[in-house]
Amino acid sequence: MGARAIADLAPSQASPRRLGRDAVLGYLWVTPALLLLGTLVAYPFLLALYWSLTSKTAGVAGTFVGLDNFIYLLGDRIFRKTLGNTAVFTVASVSVKLVIGMIAALVLDQAFRGRNLARGLFLLPWIVPTSLSALAWLWIYDDMFGVISRLGMDLGVLRTPIPFLADSLLAMLAIIVVNVWRGVSFFAISFLAGMQSIAGELYEAAAIDGAGAGRRFWHITLPGLRAVMAVATLFSVIWTFSDFTIVHVVTRGGPANSTHLLATLAYQTAIIGGKVGEGLAVSSFMFPFLLVIIFLQLHFLRRSED
Repeated sequence: MGARAIADLAPSQASPRRLGRDAVLGYLWVTPALLLLGTLVAYPFLLALYWSLTSKTAGVAGTFVGLDNFIYLLGDRIFRKTLGNTAVFTVASVSVKLVIGMIAALVLDQAFRGRNLARGLFLLPWIVPTSLSALAWLWIYDDMFGVISRLGMDLGVLRTPIPFLADSLLAMLAIIVVNVWRGVSFFAISFLAGMQSIAGELYEAAAIDGAGAGRRFWHITLPGLRAVMAVATLFSVIWTFSDFTIVHVVTRGGPANSTHLLATLAYQTAIIGGKVGEGLAVSSFMFPFLLVIIFLQLHFLRRSED
């Protein structure tokens, strides 16, 4: 009896030891990822944040100036215009992608011949590297050899080429179109995947009760996609807000700084202009904005789940 009692107690006595070994093993597995994140993400971020508080220029360490770079930027006309450009670019692009992505998902969810091929082709803008697609659109927008202007003049619709990249309003519309063309696939595929998780019985019951397509979409599809919409919008806002490649390739911030975003202005200031501290201060402005956006989106997602 005593031996049996000891045997029964053995597992409970070994459990803390086993749990300790499991915890140590878990930390060992996580350590490489933590080192990688610390080396490639945390350290560069903290270093950039410190340099944004200095007068560092290319090849010169500079001195600590505190918030002088940020105060100067808030009074700079180009920086304030860039903030407005970034807001307009982000809100317009994400809104259009959301609407077109929903329409495309509803179409691709229907049963028709070649549906799988259409879904695959719709992903192409998202798959193609951003730089290559931006170069293609740069050629399309060219006022001398671009497809739109050349075709319009050949057909007699246009008398003169359209100055897509020479007019401030047209240039902003141009980069918004490129961003929408590239990112709408992400919304469409995300919504399409979310629609597959909505029970078909709900649509059948609604149809039996006499609900039309519009009411079924409003009362079944949209509520069922609420979480997917929140997550897709969150990622799209982050990617669009910090977009660099499209603007850098297509307009380079022109004409007259009318299409500069925070990312492109930071590059021009720090890399082209050599004002590293000031350029990093520009890029640091993205962090609080993105933090607020992430908080609001996650708050909305949590409320929708509740």
